[in-house]
Amino acid sequence: MIRLDGVSKTYAGNGAICNALSGFSLQVQPGEFVAITGQSGSGKSTVLNLLGGLDRPSTGEVWVDGQAVHALPERDLARWRGTAVGIVFQFFQLMPALSAVENVMLPMDLAGKWPARERRARALSLLARLGIQEQADKLPSAMSGGQQQRVAVARALANAPALLLADEPTGNLDSQNASALLDLLDELVADGQTLVMVTHDPAVLRRAHRTVTLVDGHAVGALDGAAEVRHV
Repeated sequence: MIRLDGVSKTYAGNGAICNALSGFSLQVQPGEFVAITGQSGSGKSTVLNLLGGLDRPSTGEVWVDGQAVHALPERDLARWRGTAVGIVFQFFQLMPALSAVENVMLPMDLAGKWPARERRARALSLLARLGIQEQADKLPSAMSGGQQQRVAVARALANAPALLLADEPTGNLDSQNASALLDLLDELVADGQTLVMVTHDPAVLRRAHRTVTLVDGHAVGALDGAAEVRHV
């Protein structure tokens, strides 16, 4: 599902050079749940940005579900990202003027992957799967944090992406809502969803199939897709 080969990412600014990643390689199998952890500045978010096509590697290759993401022209990158990858953010990033169901429909509207007549029904079905169908016509401001995060997950799943990325999704939730969200993500993985999550949460690390620890842009431990590596 995922293959990163010898990926490095360098940022330059203010007369200084920052090596966010250095020769990083990783393989993730379909249906695997991989957690990426490490201190602030270790390169975790850079990995997520590269997998989601939000950034490009300085060197190396990024493959997702058979697609050479590093080689995609800019004109094709946004369309690929809209259909192949779903992203769940820590702070939800819902559109405040749209209802829950409209937020979930938005990626479908942008990508045009589903017929227009089917989008609302699909969005409602996703909200029902996540147990918040009664929130469908509410604005984000009228929902709790846990409910908003479930809407964000539904939105990320709207176009049936091969890969689900999550950036500290439990970081803005209380322990009860965080546990409920993790139960939900476990169900998605059990159904075959591939999940890569950046996290500091020990509860997440205990549930992941495999944990990759980053230190100064380098991975600690074996990263073979069949390995069970845990650095908690």
